[in-house]
Amino acid sequence: MDFTSAIIVSAITFIFSVVIFSFTRPKRRLKLPPGPPGWPLVGNLLQVAGSGKPFFQYVRELIPKYGPIITLKMGTRTMIILSQADLVHEALIEKGQVFATRPAENPTRAVFSCNKFTVNAAVYGPVWRSLRRNMVQNGLSASKLRTFREVRVTAMDKLVDRLKAEAMANDGAVWVLKNARFAVFCILLSMCFGVEMVENEIEEFDEMMKTVLITLDPRLDDYLPLLRPLFSKQRKRAMEVRDQQIAMVVKFIERRRAALKNPGLNPKAAEFSYLDTLFDLTVEGRKDPPSNQEIVTLCSEFLNGGTDTTATAVEWAIARFIETPSIQLRIYDEIKSVTGGNRRIDEKDIENMPYLNAVVKELLRKHPPTYFSLTHSVIEPTKLAGYDIPMGTNVEIYIPGIGEDPKLWINPDRFDPDRFLTGGESADITGVSGLKMIPFGVGRRICPGLGMATVHVSLMIGRMVQEFEWRSWPENSKVDFGEKVEFTVVMKNTLRAIIKPRV
Repeated sequence: MDFTSAIIVSAITFIFSVVIFSFTRPKRRLKLPPGPPGWPLVGNLLQVAGSGKPFFQYVRELIPKYGPIITLKMGTRTMIILSQADLVHEALIEKGQVFATRPAENPTRAVFSCNKFTVNAAVYGPVWRSLRRNMVQNGLSASKLRTFREVRVTAMDKLVDRLKAEAMANDGAVWVLKNARFAVFCILLSMCFGVEMVENEIEEFDEMMKTVLITLDPRLDDYLPLLRPLFSKQRKRAMEVRDQQIAMVVKFIERRRAALKNPGLNPKAAEFSYLDTLFDLTVEGRKDPPSNQEIVTLCSEFLNGGTDTTATAVEWAIARFIETPSIQLRIYDEIKSVTGGNRRIDEKDIENMPYLNAVVKELLRKHPPTYFSLTHSVIEPTKLAGYDIPMGTNVEIYIPGIGEDPKLWINPDRFDPDRFLTGGESADITGVSGLKMIPFGVGRRICPGLGMATVHVSLMIGRMVQEFEWRSWPENSKVDFGEKVEFTVVMKNTLRAIIKPRV
């Protein structure tokens, strides 16, 4: 045997030995949290899919049996679900840096996120820091939000006009979610792009964003990659939707560029927009500013993050006002007291309206926009409550488990804004001074739009109650508080209501 042959044989022998050793050596068995037994390869995936229940309902029924920390094997993914305040505090506050990253995305989501080039999806590191810093400081700070005050005033006036016109054409009946969604979407479009859009452009844009969200709904091959060849049509459709999204959004990106270069030709363009901060954004570790595709992704994130969440909260609020008319009456009386009864409510008034603020806080406790915060993952293997948390694990936070915990709240099933006033209960929705409710998440990855969302919800609720008395449709019927998931958790039966203009 010559020297070369000997080297080859030795190399093959070495590789074979490594493979044999890796399969035969004893491995440390991970101590994962408890959970329902699953099947080989698919784990609990078919149990969840075959239950016929929304995922949040499936999890809700597991908690009494398995406790506040549960493991689900979802195909190739391991999912660990937390539903108790002390566990979330340990993970996201005490070990916040370790739990601050995101798991790998499926290929479809990676296309729409430009491989995680967004604030919400980025892995914990320099790209995430750059994008979040820019959004918080240059897009969603208190001073920047104030620059869009007139945009919000205009949108509220249009909302009132739309509701009046719809009621006049339908014997007083209006669809709540549809109108609230359109109003907040108009605000966010102005904030994002800074250019005027006509109504048909707004509606076309809105339909595109809805199509994107539907396209991103989880599929079976997200959990079982071996099945991806069976979903080629869906992947092709996703790419078509992405191309359509880019084509549509780039039109408004270029319109804004033109407005900045020639302000005299675009007199209705805003002085500032979130988009302006993206053109020359410096991202750590990169030389070039974001590409058009990346800007499309960041603008879409800005719009998606604040539209459905706010509109959903408004729908639940109106449902509660119809169920308990005394709540909307107290808000109306408070508005009259603050405004003198002779002018429309302004967002500055909200600071002086403790009952309205208590209603919004109770709304976010009882009806958080989503029941699971955005998925966390760990930057290194770690422990939580004595259990192993491997890298790549999907760590999910079940938000109602905290907001409805009887150990933290008195009569948690009851919708009672007075708990924050005369009831003596308190809660910091940021989680800084205590973790009792986390509608926007908590810790390093807390939603950067928290401040904007509370302003929009408070202002919309206040203006809608100031202008109208809200009653059930059909008359004297009871509100169905059933729930379903459509990106956010919405009412199972979309709310229609009767409105009566205030005298």
